[in-house]
Amino acid sequence: MKTKVCCNCDIFKALGDKTRYRIVTALLDGELCACELPRIVNRAQPTVSLQLKCLSKAGVVSARREGKKMIYKIADPRVKLLVHKGDLK
Repeated sequence: MKTKVCCNCDIFKALGDKTRYRIVTALLDGELCACELPRIVNRAQPTVSLQLKCLSKAGVVSARREGKKMIYKIADPRVKLLVHKGDLK
């Protein structure tokens, strides 16, 4: 069983990559199909797929299948809070 500190480290590590951070910010407003994310984050589909796998493994996002499409959303509401608090605009 992972400790709370270890889980928190996984989330911070997942958000430490620019592409993964862009994916998470795109998902802040709600669910998106994996097919939409490459255009939104301006990255190739294989890159986005790899980053979604990393985010999913860290517990940041979750997915559900809808026909042939994979729909992603933020899995942990604390991630939304963390991203909003970390926004330095």
